[in-house]
Amino acid sequence: MDLQDQLKNLFPEHKFEEPAAEKKPDVWLQDEPIICKYEKRKGKPITILEGYNGATEDFKKLTKEIKTKLSVGGSFKDEKIIIQGDYRDKIMELLKNKGFNVKRVGG
Repeated sequence: MDLQDQLKNLFPEHKFEEPAAEKKPDVWLQDEPIICKYEKRKGKPITILEGYNGATEDFKKLTKEIKTKLSVGGSFKDEKIIIQGDYRDKIMELLKNKGFNVKRVGG
């Protein structure tokens, strides 16, 4: 008799939850790192993410998620995500939590 069975005997009314299975990521994860770099355009700071080689729809979905989590503006152009402001650290942490490899370039 294992611990789970002993607990069921001690607490028959209690409903035990089964451990949830690992959920699959909603976007395709890649082996190569995503490049996260900082630039200034017209005097304004921007963060650029490039190097994703999955489906374009997944990259657009990732763009929307980053923009809503950080509450910033941005766009998806020419296979790049452009985020307004210098949010490299926050974006890199967010992508690492999702399972991506991220490489910081510049500054």
